[in-house]
Amino acid sequence: MANGRSMTVGAPILPDGYILDGVEQQLLPWEYVEERMRTAVNYWIGTVRPNGRPHVSPIWGIWHDGRFWFDGSPETRRGKNIAQNPHITVNLEDGTKVVIMEGVVTDLHDLSLEFRETLSEIYTTKYAAHGYSPGPETWESGIYVTDIHTVLAWTQFGVDMTRWKFR
Repeated sequence: MANGRSMTVGAPILPDGYILDGVEQQLLPWEYVEERMRTAVNYWIGTVRPNGRPHVSPIWGIWHDGRFWFDGSPETRRGKNIAQNPHITVNLEDGTKVVIMEGVVTDLHDLSLEFRETLSEIYTTKYAAHGYSPGPETWESGIYVTDIHTVLAWTQFGVDMTRWKFR
């Protein structure tokens, strides 16, 4: 469950022809999404520019407490877009074992030192081998958290496509 909120799970609504004939449809467990989000190294974030044009950028991030966290300057194109429109998509690099998230981002400013230390430990464990070991002072500003409202995932297109909706 994402951040303690209730969810519904089912197959996505698709046009005719997307579900394979004669194949028993399956649903993935939520744990599949959590594991993929926790272990992925690179994520793609989709935002919308003030003029309506899309913007996509790769980032590093963490899955913690049922939410997606990432950092970066509010002066980046991504940061400026989020300031105007906090709705984003989060996608993994793999187009076969897919996780697609839609949610709303909050730019946090007043995190406790204890929580910034927790984020620092998680980031360092995940990214130290890539040369990134942020300290808790890194997030006195510039940390974003995504509250997810819709997730699509599958490991076999047309067989186990699953959609989660959160309230």
